[in-house]
Amino acid sequence: MRRGRIFIYLALILLVALAGAFLFLRSQSEPDVTTLPAPILVDIVIAKQKIPQGEVITEDVLGSISLPEGTDFGVMFRYDQREDQLVGKIAKYPLEQGVVITQSMVGGIGDIASTGPEWANLIPPSMTAISIPTSRLSSVAYGVADGAHVNVIACFLFVDIDSGFQSALPNRTAFVSQSGFKPDEAPSLSASVSAGQTSETSGAAQGRVELDPTFQQPIYIVPSEEQRPRPVCQTVFQDVAVLKLGDFPVSGQDVTPTTNDEETPPAPGENAEQAPVAPDVVSLIVSPQDATSLTYMLYGGAKLTLTLRGANDTSRMETEAATLQFLLSQYAIPVPAKLPYASEPRIDTLEDPVLGNDVDPYAAQ
Repeated sequence: MRRGRIFIYLALILLVALAGAFLFLRSQSEPDVTTLPAPILVDIVIAKQKIPQGEVITEDVLGSISLPEGTDFGVMFRYDQREDQLVGKIAKYPLEQGVVITQSMVGGIGDIASTGPEWANLIPPSMTAISIPTSRLSSVAYGVADGAHVNVIACFLFVDIDSGFQSALPNRTAFVSQSGFKPDEAPSLSASVSAGQTSETSGAAQGRVELDPTFQQPIYIVPSEEQRPRPVCQTVFQDVAVLKLGDFPVSGQDVTPTTNDEETPPAPGENAEQAPVAPDVVSLIVSPQDATSLTYMLYGGAKLTLTLRGANDTSRMETEAATLQFLLSQYAIPVPAKLPYASEPRIDTLEDPVLGNDVDPYAAQ
């Protein structure tokens, strides 16, 4: 009897221990739910509509958004203080709708005057922008859009000149007669200069003496035409950023080149909208020294061509200038031999199979 009671007591103790362990484990697994105080919200000023650069900020263009207190970082404007701190200021940059307005985005008239247009913010420090003429061929079929990176190739024409006259060779000759002192007059030096025999206004071209191989006699030869310029092309700049292809807007309107030709009225049923004008200028971001060099090239008559680079390509490669001698040796181009026969008809110029010779691909440049 006594042994049965002992088993009952042990069973009760075991049940109580299990119940206590279950309650302890359950209390440990449940998260400690504590009631957090509700965050204090403040109204921050935002742009209710798009605000152009240089626009005076008024009450009707401002809106508000609620943010927890302390997240304004001291640079945002409280909505209840907008009239004292924000209204009447000028937008330094274009502000899109819904943007939180900060102190660095607005300023006075003097601040916006020193900021410049919105595209001036795209020019890195110590760099400058310069515009050069372009065409469909020299701009990769207008593939050098805004933000692209390009290489710039410049082509020149060189001629030999007389360093004293600064004129192209060969020089013109003239006759000098009656030079020296006349015996029957007072001592004086006189001379008479007349043009050569080829023209009344200009002398004959200066030639040279060569030995005729057949008759073994010296002969005096002169050039049959004016001096032919010698072209050369070289990559002058690499990895140049394009600021804009075409004209920048003036007073909120796009500027397009105008012509003196009368506009042809649209035919019945056709759209009267003006056809898009192909851009004839491109603006590049270069160093001040490169801008000076580009200006010299433009006024010096150089032809500039842009080549498009890959989006992630920042490499620079050394290139050799292309001349006629370089092309013949680099690409193994032989000079045709003088044969006793030729093709018919006679070919004096190379024509484009599509455009022909009537279209100049560099006309826009």
